[in-house]
Amino acid sequence: MSRLANKIALVTGASRGIGRAIAIRLAKEGALVAVHYHTAHREAEATLAFIRKAGGDGFIVSADLGESSGPRMLAKDFIQALKEYHASSFDILVNNAGIDRRQTIEHVTEADFDSMVQVNFKAPFFLVQALLPFLKDGGHIINVSSMAARSSFPTMPVYGPMKAALSTLTRILAAHLGSRGIRVNAVMPGATATDMNPAAKDLEAGKALARTVALGRVGQPDDIARVIAFLASDESGWITGENIEVSGGQRL
Repeated sequence: MSRLANKIALVTGASRGIGRAIAIRLAKEGALVAVHYHTAHREAEATLAFIRKAGGDGFIVSADLGESSGPRMLAKDFIQALKEYHASSFDILVNNAGIDRRQTIEHVTEADFDSMVQVNFKAPFFLVQALLPFLKDGGHIINVSSMAARSSFPTMPVYGPMKAALSTLTRILAAHLGSRGIRVNAVMPGATATDMNPAAKDLEAGKALARTVALGRVGQPDDIARVIAFLASDESGWITGENIEVSGGQRL
């Protein structure tokens, strides 16, 4: 496959889970992929090794998106790294990095709240701001939101609203950047078997979750990655400002 040949992509939170699957998928389809990570250096190296073994290419960038300076530092290091590939601009930004601390509102501390706002909303907001001068006209911004943005989960009183904010930002940016031919979309994963959702990875808990899904199973990271690769390709050229739920029909 070469739908993304000669494209350059940055995927945040790409060392594992959905982000890893996205990075691998975009590289498989021809893109040069920047694999962002914060602390999981070994996992990021493994992701890059997998990409190269499969015939793709990429590089690693590190930044702490939990810090207010993180998005600016990531943008700076990413653009600097592109010089090694004789490039000064790029095509695809996937805002995937996110965190959640599952607890009801009674147990949320102000520190918990602030960290989830920073990583899940402020970081993608200011990363887009920092990288817009380098994003090619006709490029793509793809935000990883969540079905928690439209469905009520009592243990997600911060995560859900932040993902809803990211979904709203998606539509605003699509309207703002349309004149440059930049398409902005979001995907909203449902229960997906990752470290961030251990219940979906657990055999018995996963069976219970599957009963809430129309297609009868929990999601896998590549289920999400395939949709993002489509949105990053010319095949989705008439789609922008959309929040596409990728949940197998969970909680319909």
